[in-house]
Amino acid sequence: MSVRVLNAAAGEARRASALWPNLDQRLVWALIAAVVVGLVVLTSASMSLADSQFGSPFYFLQRQLLFLGMTLAGVWLVLQVPLHAWYQASGLLLLCAFLLLVAVLIPGVGREVNGATRWIPVGIFHLQVSEVAKFGVLFYLAAYMVRRGDRVRGSMQGFLIPIVLLGATGVLLLMQPDFGAALVLGATGLGLLFLAGVPLWRFAALVAGAGALAWALIITSPYRVTRLTAFVDPWADPFNTGFQLTQSLIAIGRGEWFGVGLGASVQKLFYLPEAHTDFVFAVLAEELGLVGVVVVIALYGWIVWRVLSIGMAALRENHHFGGYVSLAVGFWLGLQSFINIGVSMGLLPTKGLTLPLMSYGGSSMLSTGIALAVVLRVDYERRMAARSASRRRAS
Repeated sequence: MSVRVLNAAAGEARRASALWPNLDQRLVWALIAAVVVGLVVLTSASMSLADSQFGSPFYFLQRQLLFLGMTLAGVWLVLQVPLHAWYQASGLLLLCAFLLLVAVLIPGVGREVNGATRWIPVGIFHLQVSEVAKFGVLFYLAAYMVRRGDRVRGSMQGFLIPIVLLGATGVLLLMQPDFGAALVLGATGLGLLFLAGVPLWRFAALVAGAGALAWALIITSPYRVTRLTAFVDPWADPFNTGFQLTQSLIAIGRGEWFGVGLGASVQKLFYLPEAHTDFVFAVLAEELGLVGVVVVIALYGWIVWRVLSIGMAALRENHHFGGYVSLAVGFWLGLQSFINIGVSMGLLPTKGLTLPLMSYGGSSMLSTGIALAVVLRVDYERRMAARSASRRRAS
């Protein structure tokens, strides 16, 4: 018995050591670069606030490093899990997502911040349930497209099932309210259905209906109408409804070509709200200038392109679940990054979404890291399958 246990442990060690060189190195190093840049900018953006509130200028950096350590541990564990385990657990992931979305709305369970109840206190940090919901719902949709893809493409009934799922999730998110997360999840789900082969006319009708519903939700809510009107002309009320956006635009404008210098931002000194979370990109633009902005946007573009490329390669080689998961993660990451940057630059209304891998927050870091680890596992299994097939043909 002991010999078998030792042999199994040795085999596991060999598999773990073989994992790293077979990962997509270009994607891994791009992710490392994004995290490092994020830590530097986060430190600069949060020092004044941390010193004022907690007496330590590195308070937020220390917590972000703790979250990063937790994320790296989660990434290592996820890389050991074969894809078929995620496929089999997709229903459980969906159940957990809905339980959390309901639990956060229960008085005494969810924590309210600035009028929104989106977090559940869990140990050292607050779990933002929308991050878990995106993970669970999108993985379930990917598995559903593998099991019922023909029905989704060929019948209205099969098509409506994932739509009802996305709609129910959106309703629960809007009850928090978290319009930004609902938008990202809904758009990502629709994009996944489109790439899975849903007829264009159904997709177009659905997009039109979803757009009409989103507009109705906006105009029937004074809170969302205020955000929209402030976005259209933030300078009309720069000290109230337009305060966040005007301060963000001032920060970006001050950056000019090469920035004011790392650590020299003025807007982070209690002028720009949420400088280390939702508006960390504005601080980056102020300190690193247009050159830094272009580099960071190019970095995100490269990461999203690599993730989507992994998904398309997996689909071409009939690894459908891994392909759909990778495409969903690519849409999710790209859309959330685009919205956050667009909000900071005044191109979009304020949504309260973090910049993945750079903004402060444990929930965002954990969910993004684990999702990207699954993508790396997709590419790893695809490469190993291709090599095995090549060896069989050679023999």
